[in-house]
Amino acid sequence: MSRRTPALIAAAALLPLALTACSTPEGDEPTGNKAAAKSDGFPYTVTNCGVTTTYKAPPKRVVTMNQHVTEIMLELGLTKSLVGTAYLDDKVLPKYAKDYASVPVIAKEYPSYEQVLASNPDFVYGGYSSAFTAGDGRGREAFKKSGIETRLNTESCAKADTPMETLYEEIREVGRTFGVTDRAEAWIKQAKADNAATAKKLKDLKALPVFVYDSGDKTAFTAGGKGIGNELITRAGGTNIFADLDKSFGDASWENVVARKPEAIVIYDYGSTTVAQKKKRLLDDPALADVPAIKNKRFAVMPLSDVVLGVRVPAAVEKLAAQLHPAATTS
Repeated sequence: MSRRTPALIAAAALLPLALTACSTPEGDEPTGNKAAAKSDGFPYTVTNCGVTTTYKAPPKRVVTMNQHVTEIMLELGLTKSLVGTAYLDDKVLPKYAKDYASVPVIAKEYPSYEQVLASNPDFVYGGYSSAFTAGDGRGREAFKKSGIETRLNTESCAKADTPMETLYEEIREVGRTFGVTDRAEAWIKQAKADNAATAKKLKDLKALPVFVYDSGDKTAFTAGGKGIGNELITRAGGTNIFADLDKSFGDASWENVVARKPEAIVIYDYGSTTVAQKKKRLLDDPALADVPAIKNKRFAVMPLSDVVLGVRVPAAVEKLAAQLHPAATTS
């Protein structure tokens, strides 16, 4: 999975029905011109991952790269601003399917610089730092030279220890950029309420030691202590056994997996390797036989698109909590 390899991470460093009320009614999305007319928040200056940009009006022609940023745009009712999209990890949520189908898919994975330019965008929004890999010709400076503004999802550059607040700020800044501040603030308000409701259900429960298995054979590619994935585990009533890994994703030795004795394993579901294949790999490894989660066959499954910095996160917290603490969350 090229966009989240350890090298890229080192170089740069997850809503269903509960949020339906925050979504824009079908056919009610404003165009960039309408958004500009309704907003008095311009010019708007923002610094994103070291790049400072002043917007005199909302961008009108947007290309998104990576699913979680595409879904942010769809959630905020900005479908008509999208002239191209690329790189899904899995299927978009059913609530977004109709809108997503109206957006041209310009590449299955990352498009070339020329493919992006062919859509004539004035704004490119990337989810992972690899979306703007300079060596592939898609650096933010290259787009700037072509008169195209850019934004990188801040999970790729945030240094704060409060990733949920980073998510709120991501939504807030995108809302300001596109002149839909009210929608962004409504989403944030609902997200905070959903997070509080899940926290109430889990109050006073003992946290479970959790190991995330993303992929890997010789080593385990797992969730580290940075990023929304770690906070999602914490908010769902778990403790990430590799929270001391100072990045969002990274490699861990199997010896350390055994030594840290996880009581539950969260499998990230994406790509060509199925969940069943990942479970078999773990269950068939004799070195892991004494790990409590393996002995008890205690697994949880999360789509990759749930565990990165996007609009799925509050619902994903509840989804993971239901798998880790079913008795507490079914009442």
